[in-house]
Parts: sequence; C-alpha cells; structure tokens
Amino acid sequence: MQYLQGWTKPEFDVLEEAVLVAKHRLHETGMFTDDALAELIDRHPDDYLTIAAMGNDENKFEWMTGKRDGASGKEMIQALRTGKIWVNLICLARYHPEYAKILNSLYDELEKNAPRFQAKYRSANLLISSPNAIVYYHIDLPVNMLWHIRGEKRVWVYPHFDNRFASQRNIERAILGEMSEDMPYQKWFEDYALEFHVKPGQMMTWPQHSPHRVTNLDTMCVSLSTEHRNQRAKRRVNVHLANHYLKKHFGLKDLSIRPQGWNACAKEAYARAVQVVNKLLTAKKMEPYSYRKRFVVDPNAELGYRMLDGEDATDFKQEEAILANV
Repeated sequence: MQYLQGWTKPEFDVLEEAVLVAKHRLHETGMFTDDALAELIDRHPDDYLTIAAMGNDENKFEWMTGKRDGASGKEMIQALRTGKIWVNLICLARYHPEYAKILNSLYDELEKNAPRFQAKYRSANLLISSPNAIVYYHIDLPVNMLWHIRGEKRVWVYPHFDNRFASQRNIERAILGEMSEDMPYQKWFEDYALEFHVKPGQMMTWPQHSPHRVTNLDTMCVSLSTEHRNQRAKRRVNVHLANHYLKKHFGLKDLSIRPQGWNACAKEAYARAVQVVNKLLTAKKMEPYSYRKRFVVDPNAELGYRMLDGEDATDFKQEEAILANV
C-alpha cells in the first residue's frame, strides 16, 4: 500500500526545511480502531508506555505523569474517551512488526521521492489522547513528523532556530537530560505562531527543534509520531552539546548553532570526544528527563485517573521549578 497521497514535488522539497502539511492514508488501514488500540496497549511493555494528565489552561504548565496500575487496554481506551489523559506508546516499531512495516513504508516512500531526504534510526510513537487534551509548548529533539489518524486537533508552530522561543541554553539542558523537552512559554509568542486545524489523513512536519503545542478538539485523537535522524540532525544535536561544553569549560559566548561548515564538524568531533571521556570517568549515560508519577489510571473517575496518596492535583511547583531552572 502507498501511504502518501497526492504529494507534489514542492512538498517533498521542503521536508525538514519548513512547516509542511500534506496528505496520507494511514487512517484507511483499519489498524487504529478502538479494538486494535486496546489490543496494542495490552501487548506493549509498561516501561515504554507514558501516561500523562494536564490542566485546562494552555498558558499554565500543569503536566503530570502517572501509572497504568494494571488497567486493561479496553479500560485505558475508556479512560481516554471519557477522561482527560494522554498516552504515548514509545518505540512502537521495536515491539510490533506490523507497525514497523508501516513506519518503514512511509520513510521509504519519502526517500524515494525526495532525493536529498534521508531517514536513518527510524522510530515511531503512537499518541492517543482524550477530547480537549493539551500538549504544552515544547520541542522534539529528533526530526519529528505527525501523522494524524483520528479526531481533530489544533497545532501551533513557532519560529525555529530563534533564541526567543526556545533558548540555546534550554535545548542544551534537554539534550543533557536536565529538563524535559517542555520549554518556557509566554503569551506574546502567539503573535508569531502558525495555527493549523489538523484532520484525519493529514500529516505535519517542521524543522528540527521547532517549538509547537497541541490542543485536541471535542474528540479522542490518535496520531502516529515518527522520528528519524540523519547526518545533519545528529550534527545539530552535537553542535548544541559542544556549545554547552565550550561555554562550561572555556567560558565562550555567542556560539553558532549552524550544523553546516567546518566549524560544525569540529564541534561535533569535540562533543563526541567529551562524551567518551565523561562515560569513561563517570560510567553515566545521558538519559531523557522524566517527571515523577503522581496518579494511576481509573476509567471510572471523571478525568480518567485518581491521584496517588499524598499528591495534590493542584500543586505543580516542582514541575514549574524544573522548567524555570530554579
């Protein structure tokens, strides 16, 4: 099956260079029905299942993570339909060959039709989220593509490679695992946002590290989020890492984040060397930051979850402090 639908040459040409909205056919496969999703959740390892809940104000960061606590796939779907939670099946292709086939077919089609485009180290996450769920302002460290399958949502995308919207310092912190990919947000950012109403059969992508946020409309939503790396994408991350080490070790300032040229190649080599040394000295690997778990899924609760003992559903001081680096 060919999954891309009616793409033009200009659409292939802007991959990774600009915001792109195009058509696909994943929603026609029958692999994302409620029954299919419930069965998939039951087969997916709990260690690679992220469950989150959020507040109602898009301008106030109220994001917390929770536990499945033995809920079945059908119970999870019920909680998603009637509550207000967000579920991410991470590394989907690693554990489910039928979805790995879809992932590779998508990227093979893209590579075939866009000669400059390369997608190595391919991965996919499956996002299932409740009506009116919010994903707050954030970046994705790899190159990301959102293939929307069910429901409708609004997506806002903000200027990329602009220190005002995602500072170099915070991108470095996210790469180092000192904070999540969530970024500080201010209401004036909306003056520069591109807004999209995304429907089933549409995909979106944007340049690496572009800030964005998402709000579901009045329907449960399902999206396949694919990620890939290539030489330029890896170099961009390594340039940020090198800048961090150069500032830390030598006090350098105003460093370029461009992934092109001899300067970027030198920075990439330096970042890799520092990582090797750090690993030898500390035996500690950089890991993505994760929030503490504060609730358990409960399909009978109004919001689809209940708080763990001792947790206050209105207290986000710890999360806000991490975001503000207090």
